[in-house]
Formats: sequence, structure tokens, C-alpha cells
Amino acid sequence: MNRRGVLKVFSVGALAAVGGQFAWRGRQRLDGVLYEDIDTSPIKLSQSIRVMTTPAPDARAMIKAFQAKNLGGLQEPSSTVVSDQSISHYRQKMLNFEDADADDVFLESAQYPLLISAFKRMGRVQQLVGHGNFNVIGVDEMLAYALKYSTVGEFPLAETAFLEEVFTTDARRYGFFGDKVISNLTHEIPQREIGKISRTGHFLFKGDAHKLYQKLRGDLGQSVELTSGIRSVVKQSHLFMAKTIQATGNLSRASRSLAPPGYSFHGIGDFDVGKVGFGSKNFTEEFARTSEFKRLLDLGYIGMRYPKENLLGVRYEPWHIKVV
Repeated sequence: MNRRGVLKVFSVGALAAVGGQFAWRGRQRLDGVLYEDIDTSPIKLSQSIRVMTTPAPDARAMIKAFQAKNLGGLQEPSSTVVSDQSISHYRQKMLNFEDADADDVFLESAQYPLLISAFKRMGRVQQLVGHGNFNVIGVDEMLAYALKYSTVGEFPLAETAFLEEVFTTDARRYGFFGDKVISNLTHEIPQREIGKISRTGHFLFKGDAHKLYQKLRGDLGQSVELTSGIRSVVKQSHLFMAKTIQATGNLSRASRSLAPPGYSFHGIGDFDVGKVGFGSKNFTEEFARTSEFKRLLDLGYIGMRYPKENLLGVRYEPWHIKVV
């Protein structure tokens, strides 16, 4: 049986035993885990919203979905009235996306060890294949590496079932309302369709994404660089798990900073850019204060995937270049 066949077995077998414990609940906090709080004091950019090409979703529809209590937020609330206070609360939560909220959904504490062990095993695969290649490998390939190399160790059934449950869970349960653009956990990125961007460690899809990046670099020069390109389901899962660990199991808080696996447009074309030498600040609103960002706006390169005041349940991302 190939690895994809094994995954199908997990769906009906291991998930029945392991996934039954994979519960989502709010108002729980996991103590004793070290993590860093990122200082992300918001910086307002006057007039920037007028050049953003992605409109925010309908506020009332998003707030109603977010407020819904039944089935973890998937059913419509009994009342159709959305108060200004509710909208204000939602916007404050997005503005202070690193803070916990009373309605946040946490990973069941019993599942936290699986989160840690699966994350570490994926990290060993990343060390084995290299950070750049890890961005584009699929789940089947990851499982094959783990099986072949003792330095990684084969993924046990419980960890694989956990990864599948994280991927298949509807992200609206914890407040993320973006589109799911990859529906298959074992989605593969064809090697013939991608190219590695020299000196970045990242890949872009050939065609529109690569052409846009080359034109962008031609217009803005060497002060702008690719900071994140293609991210496979494996890479996005690893990033989301890291954020969940940092947030001490708070899945809602993690999803406010990072699209859950399957929901990231990095998997089908989008990419991030930043200012050379700006480091981690390229992934904060500090980037929006740079001359590079202002030139991107002026030249029309910024088509916002997650603009300010968006109601998708995710923070403002001025560094994200929309391709698809």
C-alpha cells in the first residue's frame, strides 16, 4: 500500500480512535509552555486603503459567522442583528491579533503532545531536505523521507491522523473566513511548474508569479527581495503548528496571524516581498512605513489579499503580493 493509501485508511480507522479526542474548545489556557509575544503595535497608513484592490468581505455576514455559537461557529446565529459593539469587538481583536480573546478556540490539552511531536518530526524532515526544498515537498514525499531515514523516524499513526485532522477541520471553527484553495492533503506541486529564485531559498510558480516578481524587481531595484514564495501543504502546516505552539494551543490566535494549511494562497501563486536588510520587521506593519512599500503602492503592485479592516479573521499583511 502506498502512503496515500495509508492516509485514506487513517481517515476511517485511526481518526476514529485518535481523532475522536481531537476536540476544539474555548476559554481554556495551556500553562507551562514558553513562547514569545511579538510586539506589533499597529501603525495607521492614511489613504492606503484606496489603492487596495481586494475589497473587504461583507461586514455583517462575517460578524454573524464569527458570532455563531452552534457547531463551533458554522451555523447561523438565531438573531440576524449584528450590533456596532460586536463589530467593534471584532476589529479590536484583529488589531490586537496576538492577544487572547474570551471566544478563542484552543486545541484540546490532551492533543498538545501530538502537536509537539509531529512538529518536531516535520522539523527533522526540513533539516534533512533543506529549508528551500521543504517549501515545496508534498505530504507523501515527507512521509517517505521519514520512513527511509532513521534520523527522522516514521510518523506514527497518531501523528499522521493529527496532521490530517488539522488540515480537514473547517477553519471557521476558530475564526478564519478565507477561502480554502487546496482541498487535498496530499496535494503535490509539480516540479516542472516552479523555479527557484537565486539567493532567496524560495520558489515561485513559473508564469504570472515569476513574471510579476521579475518586473517588480526591475522597477524597484535591489532594495526589495522575495521573503516567502511557494508554500506547500507541508510547509504551511509546519508554520501553522509553530504558531499554535507559540500561542500555547490557541488556534484562533494562530489563525489571526497565519492562514491554516489549505487556506494559504502561497500554495497556488502569491508571494511576499520585503526590504533588504529589514529582517523580521518585513512581516510586521513596520514594512508599511518603508519607502519600498510606498513605491509598491505607487506602481500598483500591491493588490491586497488581506487589507486593513478586512473581516476574514486575519491581520493586515502589507507585504503580501496577490497574484492569483
